[in-house]
Amino acid sequence: MTNQQSSSAFLPGFEQKGTGIPVVLLHGYLGSRRYWHDVFPALVSQYRVIMADVRGHASSPATEGVYTMEQLAEDTLALLNRYEIPKAYVFGHSLSGYSTLALAEKYPDRLLGFGLIHSTPLADTDTAKEGRLQTAERVKTEGVAAVVDGLIPKLFAPANRTAMEHKVTAAKEIGYSATAQGAIGCALGMRERPDRTHVLRDTKLPVLLLAGEHDEVIPPDRRFPVSGDHIKAVTLPGTGHMSMMEDPSRLADEIVAFIEKNEGNRA
Repeated sequence: MTNQQSSSAFLPGFEQKGTGIPVVLLHGYLGSRRYWHDVFPALVSQYRVIMADVRGHASSPATEGVYTMEQLAEDTLALLNRYEIPKAYVFGHSLSGYSTLALAEKYPDRLLGFGLIHSTPLADTDTAKEGRLQTAERVKTEGVAAVVDGLIPKLFAPANRTAMEHKVTAAKEIGYSATAQGAIGCALGMRERPDRTHVLRDTKLPVLLLAGEHDEVIPPDRRFPVSGDHIKAVTLPGTGHMSMMEDPSRLADEIVAFIEKNEGNRA
């Protein structure tokens, strides 16, 4: 099933399949729901799985302005409301980890649990903020493709850039589908996001924090800044920032194990 917009609110492009517990999968910057296609089959046999495109990416229309994490969280909420899903597990990759935290902060009652996949609750450093401005300016002057070509290989573990060259190429092709406005809006929105470590610390929801051993985007000191009985922290060996493409089977296993444990606790 696919859709793009509703008459009453912005609705992301998405696809869904399966029955049972709702699971929402959200991609990172200059990606699309296609990032999750190798994870999708392992989950859809057990759950109702929804993969959505971030505003301005792939099948989701672009709108003007800065795309704040709060706005992207509202996009996810609109999807849940459109299909009358009272509660769901939401797993956000990178950029979408930031918006998932915004969702968990404002609408915790709409979540069964959530996961940050290669993401962090911390705000950008000053250096990173400057980098966001440079990215937005490069999109304006050189186009989306130039940013995609420079960024995507760095998302894979160094060894995988050659060993998985076909997947790097596939990720680039996905990136080219982003609009210039989507790329700029999200870059500036990430720059503005606040620190949300308090959300991880204070939430009553179960949380999955999943990192890649060789992730060069999220350094080790920013991956697990909060610990607690409600938080499961996992590092996937041999992966960078793209485990959904680098090791989709292992990522799917970790998501299933997380959901099964928490549904068992709930029972």
